Amino acid sequence: MSVLVTGCAGFIGYHVAADFLARGETVLGIDNLNPYYDVALKRARLARLEAHPGFSFAAIDIADPAAMAGFAARHGDIEAILHLAAQAGVRHSLADPLAYIDANVRGHTVVLETARTLPRLKTLVYASSSSVYGANTRLPFRVEDRADRPASLYAATKRAGELITESYCRLYGLGATGLRFFTVYGPWGRPDMAYYLFTEAILAGRPIKLFNRGRMQRDFTYIDDILPALAAAAGPARARPGEHRLYNLGNNRPEPLDDLIAAIERAVGRRAQRELLAMQPGDVTATYADIETARRDLGFAPTTPIAAGIPRFVAWYREYHGVG
Repeated sequence: MSVLVTGCAGFIGYHVAADFLARGETVLGIDNLNPYYDVALKRARLARLEAHPGFSFAAIDIADPAAMAGFAARHGDIEAILHLAAQAGVRHSLADPLAYIDANVRGHTVVLETARTLPRLKTLVYASSSSVYGANTRLPFRVEDRADRPASLYAATKRAGELITESYCRLYGLGATGLRFFTVYGPWGRPDMAYYLFTEAILAGRPIKLFNRGRMQRDFTYIDDILPALAAAAGPARARPGEHRLYNLGNNRPEPLDDLIAAIERAVGRRAQRELLAMQPGDVTATYADIETARRDLGFAPTTPIAAGIPRFVAWYREYHGVG
């Protein structure tokens, strides 16, 4: 099977591309390598993919219709799209809102338009986010819950992508699956995420910043646990033509931020200095995924608690950054 992975130099995109390569598939990767965070990390991920003979890469911005149309014309054998490119980060959406509209709304729509032109395409699987649940207070979050009260522009753009996809499935018979990721973490992760920032600060002897005075809970989900569900959504459990499915992919156990910090402290071998701050605009106090439909349809079965996943991340962090 020939698979297109957008955002292949990003954290989740890199792992998904590597997983499909390990399954023996041909992977076409595209990414615009934007400088939202260290491009050297993106290039390092990309270099690992390019070492595999089944992988090819094109530097393309998904929001560029002409570039995407040209790519599709050259690769008419694509059977599945794993659309993982996006402008990430809740807090950065306050500083640069147009980047989110461009990548997450315009770019998402261009990918859907591209999908319409691929004669052998069987399905599209795309990344949504737990952020779409916004100000909801009922836990755990269920796919059937309201998603019309976003707490951030990032959340609004991801929900917009879901609604646009719904219309494309109805209008053009596209089969698509949206996956609402819950705080995915692990080796080769994003430097703007809390677990990465905390590890960096603790190793450097700097205070970690705890918003809402640290009174937060997150459904931390280890990267390896989500990969079989993505493979299932693109393969044997794919949506039928005209069908649009949504699933939560979370660890199904919200962890207090203090437990995450304790896991990092144990892995690092050093106590954290804490700076207690007020709640950040756009943030939410807790996330918790109901995963029963993903378990039933995709065979999703997360098994990695933070006590196991965080040491693996810290070991990677030490090696990649050369920290003894």
